[in-house]
Amino acid sequence: MTDIVDELKWRGLFALSTDEDALRKALADGPVTFYCGFDPTAPSLHVGHLVQVLTVRRLQQAGHRPLALVGGATGLIGDPRPTAERTLNAPETVAGWVDRLRAQIEPFLSFEGENAAVMVNNLDWTQNLSAIEFLRDIGKHFRVNKMLTKDSVARRLESDQGISYTEFSYQILQGMDFLQLYRRHGCTLQQGGSDQWGNLTAGLDLIHRLEPDAGVHALATPLMTKADGTKFGKTEGGAVWLDPEMTTPYAFYQFWLNVDDRDISRYLRILSFKSREELEELEEQTLQRPQARAAQRALAEELTTLVHGAGQTDAVVEASRALFGQGDLAALDERTLAAALAEVPHVTVDAAASVVDLFAEVGLAPSKSAARRTVKEGGAYVNNVKVTAEDAVPAAEELLHGRWLVLRRGKKNLAAVEVTGG
Repeated sequence: MTDIVDELKWRGLFALSTDEDALRKALADGPVTFYCGFDPTAPSLHVGHLVQVLTVRRLQQAGHRPLALVGGATGLIGDPRPTAERTLNAPETVAGWVDRLRAQIEPFLSFEGENAAVMVNNLDWTQNLSAIEFLRDIGKHFRVNKMLTKDSVARRLESDQGISYTEFSYQILQGMDFLQLYRRHGCTLQQGGSDQWGNLTAGLDLIHRLEPDAGVHALATPLMTKADGTKFGKTEGGAVWLDPEMTTPYAFYQFWLNVDDRDISRYLRILSFKSREELEELEEQTLQRPQARAAQRALAEELTTLVHGAGQTDAVVEASRALFGQGDLAALDERTLAAALAEVPHVTVDAAASVVDLFAEVGLAPSKSAARRTVKEGGAYVNNVKVTAEDAVPAAEELLHGRWLVLRRGKKNLAAVEVTGG
């Protein structure tokens, strides 16, 4: 067993634990069976979930046995949010999302060997449980005064809306999960985010009441934050999803490429599987030549490959290069090109107009006269070809995949035009 506690601490992944010395000894004596839960409250995981998914992977690589729980039961209830009651989703919707999340998590883990991962669903031990059994056998061991101290519950109680008994009971359900996994799989460690600490300790307390001799632990990772104060994993378009239909691999790659220099070293340690020496070298490059964005590029390539595969990473890297004149735009497949152009300013027109008109319409120049100056000064490009005539009109055969024109002013200012007519 490697000393995973020191590794987690160095990477900034160790926020809270119930008894660090006891946990360190258990992990050193391992292997430890541990679990982490994911609720199907949407049809996909988002990048915020990567902290937990990759920490599960890291613990497995250190020799421990993961149970990845996708909550078919807890997903029907929803962990209470601090601000408002959740909308309950239909059981068939949640069941479909369970399958989708399982398929997203499975590629990160190994299901072979002595510490093979196991996928579990808490609906297995709750769907046939009667209300009387739940209240007598589980609810009996929870104290309301302690449940009220949970941050999200306390904040909701102070609001005008309050909190329903349904969401209030969530921590009982999650506590029961740990008990069931302890009894069924010998699970002695629950891992999660620090915002889940109340739920993590609820399971510990329940096990200690019913199994006094059990040596069980909880480990919480810190919440990911951004230096500018905005929420990690959010963009102007909303959450950054792992599902390629919800966030394209190109947009996913660009999200990491655009990480603030103030955040990149911390994100690399938390999310990358590169060695300490490699990460320290990337951190040094960020200090010496931040404009090169070597660290952001390394993280973008690593995570895009982990989530979407090496083939998609190669495609988006080639698209990024081609957009800025370092590759062949015509060689990009239609889907990758469309995804790339969706991330830059773009307009739709019925027919191709003059380059000057298009530059002004898409906002690459503030006016037609400014666009003419750009052409005259040699800074206007269409599909990476310099435009030399002020009255130039792109021909139909210049349309990429019969639809698009890529406009560029200078080296870095991009826009796109989609031509829908003749």
